[in-house]
Amino acid sequence: MIKTIDARMVANMFLGGAKNLESQKEWINELNVFPVPDGDTGTNMTLTITAAASEVTNLQTMDMDTLSKCISSGSLRGARGNSGVILSQLLRGFTKGIRDHQELDVIDLANAMQKAVETAYKAVMKPKEGTILTVAKGAALKAAELSESVEDIEEFARLVIEEAEAVLAKTPDMLPVLKEAGVVDSGGQGLVEVLKGAYDVLIGKEVDYSFAAAGKKAAPVKISAETEADIRFGYCTEFIIMLDKEFGEKTEKEFKAFLESIGDSIVVVSDDEVVKVHVHTNDPGLAIQRALTYGPLSNMKIDNMRLEHEEKLIKDASKIAAGQKADEEAKAEAPAKEEPRKAMGFISVSIGKGVGEIFKELGVDYLIEGGQTMNPSTEDMLEAIEKVNADTVFILPNNKNIILAANQASYLSEDKKIIVVPTKTVPQGITAMINYNPEETPEENAQRMQEEIGNVKTGQVTYAVRDTKLDDKEIHEGDIMGIGDKGILAVGRDIAATTREMVAELVDDSTEIIGVYYGEEVSADDAEALGKELMKLYPQAEVEIHDGGQPIYYYVISVE
Repeated sequence: MIKTIDARMVANMFLGGAKNLESQKEWINELNVFPVPDGDTGTNMTLTITAAASEVTNLQTMDMDTLSKCISSGSLRGARGNSGVILSQLLRGFTKGIRDHQELDVIDLANAMQKAVETAYKAVMKPKEGTILTVAKGAALKAAELSESVEDIEEFARLVIEEAEAVLAKTPDMLPVLKEAGVVDSGGQGLVEVLKGAYDVLIGKEVDYSFAAAGKKAAPVKISAETEADIRFGYCTEFIIMLDKEFGEKTEKEFKAFLESIGDSIVVVSDDEVVKVHVHTNDPGLAIQRALTYGPLSNMKIDNMRLEHEEKLIKDASKIAAGQKADEEAKAEAPAKEEPRKAMGFISVSIGKGVGEIFKELGVDYLIEGGQTMNPSTEDMLEAIEKVNADTVFILPNNKNIILAANQASYLSEDKKIIVVPTKTVPQGITAMINYNPEETPEENAQRMQEEIGNVKTGQVTYAVRDTKLDDKEIHEGDIMGIGDKGILAVGRDIAATTREMVAELVDDSTEIIGVYYGEEVSADDAEALGKELMKLYPQAEVEIHDGGQPIYYYVISVE
C-alpha cells in the first residue's frame, strides 16, 4: 500500500505523464474534429508539458515547493494553443495545491485536483462542457469522493483514471460536433494520457525520463539590427528566477535599479511564482549573483552580442563578395537609430511572407510566424512584447487557438500595458490594423477594432487528411475543403471550384470587398484567374488579390 508520495515521486510521475502524452500525440491529433493538416491538440499539449518537463529534469534541488514552481512556470510559458493553455492552468492550480507539503496523501491529491479545476475554469472566459475541462472536473469530483474512503494512492489513482475515461467517453453526448465526427474530445484524451503515464510510474513501470528542448519555437520575423558601435553592453543575459522569497513592489524596484547600474535593455516581469529577467550587461555574473538571493534560476541564456555581430558581418561580407544583393546588404548594415518609446505598438501573428509584408506596411512592429500550422507559445508572446518599445502593446493573435496564449502573456507581462484584440483570422487582423487611429486612446482603438472585426467573414481552403463527416458533409482524405468561421462551407476535388462554392456562402447583398490571399502552392496566374471569375460573379464588390505566401491553405478569403 502506498499512503504518501514525496517530491521525487511527484517529479517522476509528472515526467512519466509528459512522456506518455508525447508518445500518443499523433493519435491525439487525429481526434481533432477538423481533418486539416495542422499542428493540433496533441502537438500543442506535448510542447506545453515538455517545456516544463525539460526544466524538471535539470532541477538541482528536489523539494515540493521548487518542483511546483518549476512545473508551473515551465508550462505557463511553454503553453501553445487553447488545449496547451488549459493544461498549463491545470498544472498551475495543481502545483499551488501541493507546494506547501513535504509528502502527499490522497486528501492532498484530491484537494490539489480541485484547485487545478478551479484555476483552469477561471482562465477560460466561456468554459465549454464536453472538453478537457469536463474530464478534469469529473476526475476531481471522483478524487474528492474517494479521498473519504481510500488510503492507497495506487488504488485511488486507478479509480480516478477510470472515471476520467468514463467522462471522456461521454464528451460526444455533450458536444454534437464530436458525435458527428465520431471522436471523443482530443484535449480530454490528452489529459487522460498524462494521468495514465503518471500512474505507470507510480506502479513501477520503467520510463525514459530524458527530454530535449521543448520543441520548435515560433520564429520572429522582425528583429532590430545593431552595429558593434551601438553595443555598449556586450552580453544579452536572460534567466527565470523561481522565487523562494517575497518579491514585492519595493524589492522589484530595488532589483531593477541594480540592473540599471550594470546594464540596459532591462525587462523584469514577475508574478507570485517566478520572475523573468532580461538585461544587456558587461558582467552577467553580477546579475546572476543578485538574482540568486531571491531563489534558484532556470532557463539561463547568455549571448555575446559583439561576437554574434562579428559573425554576421563575416557572413554578410561573403554574400556581398558573391555579388548577392549588395545594395540591400549595405542598407541592412546601416546603424540602427535608437527610436523614442511610442505610445502604442503592435504584435501580430503571421502565416506567410506576403501576409507579413501587409502587416508591416500597416504599422505592425513585430511579427511572429505561426498561425494555424504552428501556434506560438506564451513565451514567444512575452519575447515579442519585450522587443516592442511602446507603453501599450496590442497583440493580434489572428487565430482562435492562439487567443488564450496571448491572454496568458498579457497576464504575465507587467512593465507594459497589453491589449489582446481577439482576432480569429488573418483578415480580421488586417481589418483591425486598418482601423487603428493614432489620435485615439488605446481603449478607444481597442473598442473600434473589436467592432470592425465583427464585420469580417473569413473562408480558408485546404485539404483533408482523413475521412470524416462534419456539418452534414461527407469528407474523404484528399478532398478540398472550404472552411468558414463556423464550419465547413464547401467540399470538392477541385481547388478553384471549391473556393467559388465557399465564397458563394460568404457573400451577401451587403458585400463590398472580397480579399483573396493566395498561398505558396498557388500560382499568381491561377489566383488572378480566380479573381476575374469572382469579379464577374459579384460585380457589386471590389476584388483584391494578394500574394499571402501561406503554407497549407491554398486560399484565405475575406468578405466585408
